[in-house]
Amino acid sequence: MSDAVAIEPAVTDDAGELAAVAAVTFPLACPPGSTPQDQAEFIAEVLSADRFREYLADADRSVLKAVLDGAIVGYALLNAMPPADPTVAALITQRPVAELSKMYVLPGQHGNGASAALMRAALDAARTGGDSAVWLGVNQENVRAQRFYGKHGFTVAGTKTFTVGSQLHHDYVMLHQF
Repeated sequence: MSDAVAIEPAVTDDAGELAAVAAVTFPLACPPGSTPQDQAEFIAEVLSADRFREYLADADRSVLKAVLDGAIVGYALLNAMPPADPTVAALITQRPVAELSKMYVLPGQHGNGASAALMRAALDAARTGGDSAVWLGVNQENVRAQRFYGKHGFTVAGTKTFTVGSQLHHDYVMLHQF
């Protein structure tokens, strides 16, 4: 058994395993008031294997995977495009800019360096791709994630809303500038 987590670009054949990791990890980052039904609806619409195949085929998106002992234990999704949400576009004026849309690691892998390695790789990919900054949204109640992002140079730039199923949640918009 290896202790080293490898960060690699995901490929189309990874879509099913990425979706399985997403189905486990997404609910863990949801605010306490979100319902299992709303979480399941979001997972089906946004984090299915078919959606991951779409993300992997899109030239404006990059999916990185964290691999340990041959299994995917986490992933990050970067969108290399300006924010579509007008609220976020007003906050994030740097161009070109990338969004760290998703970054999750299986709960049994917290503390082993997988999250930090994924974050370093995502930031390196954005910087190498010519982006001047990376932004992300994080639920205002997810203090653990906010601390993690802060350790990697992200600061709060403002707020936005985020819909999970039928519920509207409040996120911080965080920004990392190069």
